[in-house]
Amino acid sequence: MQGSIMGLFASKKGGVPKPSVEKLQVLEQGCVGDKQNDTKHHGGPNRAVCIFCRETIEQLISEGHPIFPGSVGENLLVQDVSWREISAGTQFHFENVILQVTGDAPPCKTIKESFLNNEFNRISAKKFPHSTRWYAKVIQSGELVVGEQFTIN
Repeated sequence: MQGSIMGLFASKKGGVPKPSVEKLQVLEQGCVGDKQNDTKHHGGPNRAVCIFCRETIEQLISEGHPIFPGSVGENLLVQDVSWREISAGTQFHFENVILQVTGDAPPCKTIKESFLNNEFNRISAKKFPHSTRWYAKVIQSGELVVGEQFTIN
């Protein structure tokens, strides 16, 4: 399966929404220039990168949610991917970077403004497993660029 990077996001101050960036350096400990305010639940080697899907955002918008790219804290927004096929262990192979999904990224109240009636659980893996964000660890560090193609294994 192939897809492409639709957006990259990092916040030097932490929090959401994360502003877009054209390039993003990803290291084992996380994304350069992206601060995590809650290190108990975010960041570290097994949660170095948060990945979300453009098609899921479009579905949520069609349901009336005021979500937009970067508003739920993702670092990497991909497109043209069958999100139903992503699970722990899935690898994203970019030109210079390899990411491996470690698990879902449980939503929290910090992102509530992206949802009708503050229903941030709309992207909970427990309730909506095919609408969740995913955390990934970095197998190979490097730079990601908006528009870059990747394959999924």
